[in-house]
Amino acid sequence: MRKNSFLQSAWETLKADVQAIPQNDPAFKGGVGGWMEVFLCYPGLHAIMAHRLIHFLHAQLHIPLLPRLLSQIMRWLTGIEIHPGAIIGKGFFIDHGMGIVIGETAVIGNNVTLYHSVTLGGTGKERGKRHPTVCNNVMIGAGACLLGNITVGEGAKIGAGSVVVTDVPPGTTIVGIPGMALQYHRKIRHTMVQEDLLKRIEILEKELAILKNNAKEAA
Repeated sequence: MRKNSFLQSAWETLKADVQAIPQNDPAFKGGVGGWMEVFLCYPGLHAIMAHRLIHFLHAQLHIPLLPRLLSQIMRWLTGIEIHPGAIIGKGFFIDHGMGIVIGETAVIGNNVTLYHSVTLGGTGKERGKRHPTVCNNVMIGAGACLLGNITVGEGAKIGAGSVVVTDVPPGTTIVGIPGMALQYHRKIRHTMVQEDLLKRIEILEKELAILKNNAKEAA
């Protein structure tokens, strides 16, 4: 019974990972040719399928060395580095994928999307749980770096190139370096624009005063 339950869970996870591709990739063509392309040419799918097995060897069977070696082989083949210890939920989608790094204690929920060059890393100063926890339905844009034992809330979006080192509330969009909530980021930009306009007005008033003085002296 336990074996059947495990096999059913593994099958449902694999099915969710495969179904995530047409749901998230506009380049998916459909049909027999499209599905052949998915299974033959999508390194993200290859990486997560291999990781499922590698994580089982590492976390359940506690086999030494082999899981790490296999993860390095998949890194060479796909350009995607996932530590055997990383826990990843169903419906995981990697678009392109080159340069992705997922650390040992990273935890990723269901239906999460990662674009290329994303890092779920540590700060180099922590022990134990030292990599991010990413909740369900999160999207992380290309080149984003999430560092340390932080939590990214459900439904959050991390903009491309952002650097995130603090917790992200659910449903929040984060942009910039360091990463800030989009609403807060817009507020800061609006304030900066206002300050710039005030400085320009001050300069123009000074120039106008000089012109008036010159006109009086000429008269």
